Amino acid sequence: MHMTISVAVSGASGYVGGEVLRVFSAHPEVEFGALTAHSSAGDRLGAHQPHLPHLADRVIVDTTPENLAGHDVVVLALPHGTSGEIAAQLPPETLVIDCGADHRLASAEAWAEYYGGDHSGTWPYGMPELVVGDAHQRDVLPGTKRIAVPGCNVTAVTLGLQPGVAAGVVDPTDIVAVLANGYSGAGKKLATPYLASEALGAAVPYAVGGTHRHIPEIVQNLTAAGADDVRISFTPTLVPMARGILATITAPLAAGVDPASVRDAWVEAYKDEPFMVVLPEGQWPTTASTLGANVAQMQVTVDAKAGRVVVVCAIDNLVKGTAGAALQSMNVALGLPETTGLSTIGTAP
Repeated sequence: MHMTISVAVSGASGYVGGEVLRVFSAHPEVEFGALTAHSSAGDRLGAHQPHLPHLADRVIVDTTPENLAGHDVVVLALPHGTSGEIAAQLPPETLVIDCGADHRLASAEAWAEYYGGDHSGTWPYGMPELVVGDAHQRDVLPGTKRIAVPGCNVTAVTLGLQPGVAAGVVDPTDIVAVLANGYSGAGKKLATPYLASEALGAAVPYAVGGTHRHIPEIVQNLTAAGADDVRISFTPTLVPMARGILATITAPLAAGVDPASVRDAWVEAYKDEPFMVVLPEGQWPTTASTLGANVAQMQVTVDAKAGRVVVVCAIDNLVKGTAGAALQSMNVALGLPETTGLSTIGTAP
């Protein structure tokens, strides 16, 4: 039976809003309602998202609770710290999906430390594959009316390492994660570090030394997956590409674990997950193979001399890292097949 799901998108002129519109356009049941923003209100969408010709003539309206209400689903693609106020004014029967950070963290103290200001509360977490004890996060999503989409870096690190944590084959007290990140993760804003003359030909680390806002979210997820204590050194680096994340994650091999059996933990954990790909042994993921796809590709090995497990995980930060996760979670919440409207086919080269 065909059903129509009316979807309003706030922040429609930004990178995340534009990707939500692109990804959700492939869903056979979705019909777009209000497309909203602040500074670009009154413009036609095509002036900001020319790659969406089917929506080019739509007029962007102001982001207000009145314009967003009356839809089945509202997707908030707003800057961190701004969606909480809007969300609090939306009807309880509306499925609200927040692509920002406002509702991801369970700890108000962690929010205050890494983001500042008041904590807007904690919503059900939009990572269906997340291991939660003996179950998965998808088990708590059906019927929910509020979903917090994970951070993109969080997605790469969590999905990359959680099978080893859940199986007890890695020591989570000494995790090192170094990420190569595309510039779209910084959002659509005019700032000197993001100009082409600054970015082309350069790799630029940022939020070094335990200051990145995604750290408490990673700790929260790996704790859910079974870690008693999580300590992580996390260093992201902007590289000259528009989108994509390549996360290289290492952790000590747990005592008494046979190195030859380590990779089996990832294969077993993800054998039935439609958007998780553990590549054949010896083949390593690249960001290019995940572009445009709601997929995480990874490989696992053991550095025997260092005594560490090495995982490399690639995702498209705007798809599996954001908009794809939003649609995937929406499907689960509404009782639809989880894969509806989502593709694992990338656009390489």
